[in-house]
Amino acid sequence: MSILDPVRPAEVRQHKRAQAAQQAVDVLPAALQSSMEAASRALLQIQHPDGYWCGDLTADSTLESDYVLLQLWLYPPDGGSWNPPTRAVIDRCCRSVLARQLPDGGWNIYPGGPSDVNASVKAYSALKLAGVDPNRPEMLRAKERILQLGGVQACNSYVRINLSLFGLYPRRYVPTVPPEIVLLPGDILYEMSSWTRTIVVPLSIVQAVGRQRQAPNGITLEEIFLPGKKPGPSQRDGLAILFHHLDKLLKIWEKRGPRNLRAKAIREAEHWILDRTRNTEGLGAIYPAMMYQIMAFESLGYPSDHPDLVEAIRHFDNLLVQRGEEFFFQPCWSPVWDTAIAAFALGEAGLADQASLTRAADWLLTKETRRKGDWAVKRPNLEPSGWAFEFANEFYPDIDDTAMVLLAFVHAKASDPEAQKRSIRRAVNWLLGMQSRDGGWAAFDADNDWEILNKIPWADHNAMLDPTCPDITGRVLDALSRYGYRHGHPAVDAGVRYLLNCQESNGSWYGRWGVNYIYGSFLAMRGLRATGHPAARSAIERAAEWLRSVQNEDGGWGESCASYKMNHFVAAPSTASQTAWALLGLAAAGDTHSASVRRGLRFLIETQRPDGTWKEDLATGTGFPNVFFLTYHLYPNYFPLLALATAGAPFRKAE
Repeated sequence: MSILDPVRPAEVRQHKRAQAAQQAVDVLPAALQSSMEAASRALLQIQHPDGYWCGDLTADSTLESDYVLLQLWLYPPDGGSWNPPTRAVIDRCCRSVLARQLPDGGWNIYPGGPSDVNASVKAYSALKLAGVDPNRPEMLRAKERILQLGGVQACNSYVRINLSLFGLYPRRYVPTVPPEIVLLPGDILYEMSSWTRTIVVPLSIVQAVGRQRQAPNGITLEEIFLPGKKPGPSQRDGLAILFHHLDKLLKIWEKRGPRNLRAKAIREAEHWILDRTRNTEGLGAIYPAMMYQIMAFESLGYPSDHPDLVEAIRHFDNLLVQRGEEFFFQPCWSPVWDTAIAAFALGEAGLADQASLTRAADWLLTKETRRKGDWAVKRPNLEPSGWAFEFANEFYPDIDDTAMVLLAFVHAKASDPEAQKRSIRRAVNWLLGMQSRDGGWAAFDADNDWEILNKIPWADHNAMLDPTCPDITGRVLDALSRYGYRHGHPAVDAGVRYLLNCQESNGSWYGRWGVNYIYGSFLAMRGLRATGHPAARSAIERAAEWLRSVQNEDGGWGESCASYKMNHFVAAPSTASQTAWALLGLAAAGDTHSASVRRGLRFLIETQRPDGTWKEDLATGTGFPNVFFLTYHLYPNYFPLLALATAGAPFRKAE
């Protein structure tokens, strides 16, 4: 290059990065070790005496908004005024919701995201019902923003159904969820995802019984209905329109159908719920199902002191966290998930005393599922095993959690080795048996991919099905490979084919349960690498190239929840967890000393707090894409430790 040639900014940045990376090499090994030790101490300090870890799991303002509606259902107004015994909690809910209002007047569903019509309508409705003056500046701004977003009519079916239960939305314009669904032949109910089943069965009872609560003091929501906008189906293809007409027939059935058949369906739905609340923390152990369970029991006339209703409310109230100024609802608890990842990270780092890992292993052994759940409808001859996400959720062991527990058991040795061996054998066999026909693995069920169900009017929560996904498939392959199931085993080879077939054109993989392409890619890469399959090498290298291409200037990685809406990677400020995932992916590709890896490691080291943890403000967990996102408060603790131990290993060895 001539000295007269201009120096391009990109070349200058690349040169500076190379210089900085070279300067960092000499100090990197010591810094890595110090960072890992601090991270390990921080994790070990929060291990519960029983052996588990359980971090906070938070979401958006909709949980607090829904709580207000539930209280209005349980404690209806008396003569127009509303003074429920839970008034103090409701007031805290309102303060929490108002504190999260955006400057434009709306509410979002993930930190840094735009106003969302569903969250905004829920927030406004809850605040108004709780007695917040609609003429307050915050409420006026909220009203204007909701109208800009399309008004109440633009909300999904569940928001509109909830409002209809209080006469705040016309019942004739909301989808009917018939309890007869539990009587349909062919196990149609089990073609829906597990979380959808646990939501719609109790909701069907609430709708079928037909009780309606009145809003206090004659409150309406007319001001947030967009004038001139007619309610109707949002999808206009043939199947969606067909289901819309079917919904009209169901409304006629509600009025004129045989009463004895409707009564039988309600009884069967009630028994279905009761069966699935044994040995669990409420129906499905998740917030929305538990909320509808309470409403269903109350609709059926359970008195306030009925043991099943009392227990349902107790489990639901346990999701509320009040610690001084902190106030929020958790969508569920995450102890098995947190424990398995924390134990695996500590084991990979080699910095935990075996006693701590043994306590974790012993606790995990007590949580293995030993009875058949809903998954057995598709796999009736499979021996029960697996682990749920929560403390207790026996009907719904989670394939992803089970794979993660098996990874944890690589390092965490129980005090009863024989019991652990038997548990591992059952879990491995259960994972193999839960593989879907396409070669991949889903979250709770096998072959849960009946696409026609996505056209049902109440399927707009984007979670009607539980299809296979690259992230879970990658983790399962990683786990199976640790126990000798590698290239040449039919299930493993089918899983590899699945991952190769669903790799994106740019080399990444979609992440269903974490945000998003970074998450899917790192898990697919680790799974493929673990199998030793020769056909996976080029796919892993392409993914590594993609990961390096989306690295942020500060050396970290970050991805927005907007990736789901845009159907492609959307960059965001670097986070500790996503940086860790990217480093783990690069390590799986055999990238040990590149500038990208060095810069990523330096980012983690330099952003670590004095107490050994990392701060993370963005949501990196996914509940339902585009609908519900999660912030796992331990993600920025154990994933960076795992990345430092894995991607940093070559630097420490070279010291």
